[in-house]
Amino acid sequence: MASQDVLDSKIHGRKLTIGVSLSYFIFSLVINAAGNVLTVVTSQKIHPTFLGSAYWTAASAGVNKAIFNGNSSMLGWVFFVIGVVVAILNVFLQGHFNARKFFGNIAFMVPFSALISYFANIFSSIMPDSQSIGMTIFYVILNFFGVFLIAIAISIYQRVNLVLHPADDLMQILRFKYFKGSAAKAMWASYIPPTILAIIAIIIYPDFSNYGLGTVSAFLFQGAITGWGDKAIFPNLKHQGV
Repeated sequence: MASQDVLDSKIHGRKLTIGVSLSYFIFSLVINAAGNVLTVVTSQKIHPTFLGSAYWTAASAGVNKAIFNGNSSMLGWVFFVIGVVVAILNVFLQGHFNARKFFGNIAFMVPFSALISYFANIFSSIMPDSQSIGMTIFYVILNFFGVFLIAIAISIYQRVNLVLHPADDLMQILRFKYFKGSAAKAMWASYIPPTILAIIAIIIYPDFSNYGLGTVSAFLFQGAITGWGDKAIFPNLKHQGV
């Protein structure tokens, strides 16, 4: 599967206008936040829980559960702080300090964290707990759809390369610097930090409600879907240089 997602590691020069870049970026930012929250809320609405959230989302939600008892209003702040830590990690992996990329990572987290809190409050209030097999199946589909949305969003704003979520910048650094353009291999390698976070969160508060089928599907397929999205979603959008 990974071999199908190996892309030419040469990054194209920037050819998009700022207006077009912003349009792609805003669209991908919204669907990324919505997809992340869908995986969290659908997992919480099924009892007993077996779905889980997307990989980074599960780790962040686990930290939120361990520190703030799962307060949905604090989820955005947890995403923000973890994002800052990952942005610092990216500097070391890149091998030099790029101010535009670093502060771009931080800038990304501001609207993204706000959108996470916004969608978390809305979806939590409008989506009832599952009371039937039909509702459970619907939530399972929504959970997997959330993973799909995240992967497609990553594909779009990585190609736009305006500013990136720190975790996705981590994946892109690994992808083109260490894994010869393979989205799947880079995604798996980028999952090492959230795995560590998840283990720490579980030790602090032994709760497994954020981990399940959705987490596994994200681990196995999110990188591959991102690679597929590069070719199938807005195929004329090429990776832009900096």
